[in-house]
Amino acid sequence: MTNSGSLANLKVIDASRVLGGPYAGQVLADHGADVIKLEPPSGDETRGWGPPFLGDAASYFQGLNRNKRGIAVDLSQDKGRELLLALLEDADILLENFKTGTMERWGLGGEELSRRFPRLIHCRVSGFGADGPRGGLPGYDAAIQALCGIMSVNGEKNGRPLRVGLPVVDMVTGLNATIGILMALNERAISGKGQFIEASLYDCGVSLLHPHLPNYYLSGDVPQPSGNAHPNICPYDTFETGSEPIFLAVGNNRQFATLCKMIGRPDLPDDARFVSNSQRNQNRDSLKTLLESALADFDAIDLSDRLIRSGVPCGAVRSIDQVIDDPHTRHREMVVDIGDYRGTGSPIKLSRTPASYRRAPPSFAQHSAEVMEERAIDPDEYRTVLPGFEDQPNTKRKA
Repeated sequence: MTNSGSLANLKVIDASRVLGGPYAGQVLADHGADVIKLEPPSGDETRGWGPPFLGDAASYFQGLNRNKRGIAVDLSQDKGRELLLALLEDADILLENFKTGTMERWGLGGEELSRRFPRLIHCRVSGFGADGPRGGLPGYDAAIQALCGIMSVNGEKNGRPLRVGLPVVDMVTGLNATIGILMALNERAISGKGQFIEASLYDCGVSLLHPHLPNYYLSGDVPQPSGNAHPNICPYDTFETGSEPIFLAVGNNRQFATLCKMIGRPDLPDDARFVSNSQRNQNRDSLKTLLESALADFDAIDLSDRLIRSGVPCGAVRSIDQVIDDPHTRHREMVVDIGDYRGTGSPIKLSRTPASYRRAPPSFAQHSAEVMEERAIDPDEYRTVLPGFEDQPNTKRKA
């Protein structure tokens, strides 16, 4: 497939592992950047985070490394770090998530990289950032959810805190890393200089606490789990119907009046208890009882379709297979097939330079020979730090 992406002029060395960094790398790659995935001799650990597996990699790895070319380099050796420097000669971006201090110990800290490559944008994804009381400590998504208070507001009302069922902190950190890179690229076009970017899981986790932090700033009340109900908006919750549950996300009085009319309770908006969002919030339990009594006569799927077409945000609560089978999911190109690989499409839609899906995620060290040849690097000089190189069918051996 032709690469006409908005970032097709960029070269990226993605030396990150697991989720946040690789997710950022995939966003850049989907929009055209030439991203070289640099793995350690043991491989990105997510290659083993299965089942299920496709080839040598688990689904977890497959979901984060599309459109990248893969090489493996042993950076613990001097020769490996020498090779990394050679790869950075024509790179625009270095993306990594080594433990804070590792690059500095290798003699590749921010100051040294800036001296050698003044236009390089160096982005680090970290657990807690480099400084502060927790500076330099490692972090994983679930632990950050706990520390940042995300778990404390997630779960059933009066229940125990729960982890959000997807790695939301890792993913938003990857997105913030991408935003930072694009900001730095824009500034570089003016100044001609690169810069260092740090996106930490802790900072990103705290940034997600809306509206809980604004509520706390004003009221001083510590937020608690509220199940599916919104702490500020009502009705904004899951409601039982005559079939499966429906989620109603009613944000204003007009939507509330439309909802009530369509379920046969046009009197409710005139009830003093429900005339405004503030009143509905104060009487949310009574309102839920009345709404569920009326909703018992309706099928969730049929009603949700009619409501949303009438301007009331809502949705039947669906399973993953139902989402993938939805014609709208396919129409929006949110399912990507490349040979045996199936992945999730980019949600970023550009009119002239859309995302493209050119490569399935690489097998381990798949493109080592190709990358060496492109840069006129003699692979014999680096064979001791190129694990997997000899296994590649396109390896060119010197006579």
